[in-house]
Amino acid sequence: MKNKSVLITGANKSIGFETARQLGLLGYKIWLGSRDKERGQAAVDKLTGWGINAHLVIIDVTKTESIEEAVQQVLKEDGKLDILINNAGISGAQPVAPSAQSISDIMAVYDTNVFGVIRVTQAFIPLLKAAQEARVIMIGSGLGSLTWVADPSHPYSQVQAMGYTSSKTAVNAITVAFAKELTAYGISVNAVDPGYTATDFNGHSGPRTVTEAAAGIVWLADQAPGETTAGFYFDQNRAPW
Repeated sequence: MKNKSVLITGANKSIGFETARQLGLLGYKIWLGSRDKERGQAAVDKLTGWGINAHLVIIDVTKTESIEEAVQQVLKEDGKLDILINNAGISGAQPVAPSAQSISDIMAVYDTNVFGVIRVTQAFIPLLKAAQEARVIMIGSGLGSLTWVADPSHPYSQVQAMGYTSSKTAVNAITVAFAKELTAYGISVNAVDPGYTATDFNGHSGPRTVTEAAAGIVWLADQAPGETTAGFYFDQNRAPW
């Protein structure tokens, strides 16, 4: 049994929940982050039914007070956090041309996908520093890869979702920034593209399963060399920024 804990935001369903399941079966203590208490508790009950050590954390990444309460909950029980997985995200309006997407919609996307990631990571840094060789994993997207979306021959170049795609490009930049600072403390920071996965996020239109999507996240959390940092990965391979 591992003496390690992982907190996953937005983990009551889809890729976040599957990541919690896979890591839980590997012996990690799961802090399952959810904005909704009822849905979060139902997810925790499923995990515990499979013999996984799972606990609910109510966390809204857009609200500083909610994040601080989550930090205090983990601090009080564990005193440290081994792995933080920033999974919570929203899609915003799509498909919509950049000229037609409202500023308010883009701001809402950034509040969760960009500022939420920054808020949560900053808040948990003291607990990550208290662990040995802690890891931070940002759930990015291939749609955030400027290389891919700028290539007319790549399917991602056809997606009309400026708020979402640019938010995930920002996540890549945030990943590098935190990685540069935290490497001195033995904390690795990486981003991962789960791929086009069938979830509620896209009306279950993606060809990949949540099991496949979570595998790359679990690899970064559990198997990737500790010195792996400041990278963007897809299925254990470096992806282009």
